Amino acid sequence: MQIQVVKSKIHRVSVTGADLNYIGSITIDEALMEAANIIEGEKVQIVNVNNGERLETYAIKGPKNTGEITLNGPAARKVHRGDIIIIISYGILDFEEAKTFKPTLVFPNEKDNSLT
Repeated sequence: MQIQVVKSKIHRVSVTGADLNYIGSITIDEALMEAANIIEGEKVQIVNVNNGERLETYAIKGPKNTGEITLNGPAARKVHRGDIIIIISYGILDFEEAKTFKPTLVFPNEKDNSLT
């Protein structure tokens, strides 16, 4: 049996922008993506701490070390600049492997989304 488990999480980052006219996705600072082991195009779940919204989209790289977190396309309607969100990705593992798997968890500074 295989089960879906948390693979990566960027916990509590601040939304820096919302671009309704972009075709879709979430733009994430490349440094945050690297730290969280999230790759471009990977499916992610977004949880908005401010309003309880949950949505799924895919990650695209933003400029490194800028703190950029921008929701694009229809997802832009689910957030406001300054909202705090959690970004989660999942993996599918064998049941036994999942028992010992350790996800990559990143806890940035939510004021500027930096890793320090």
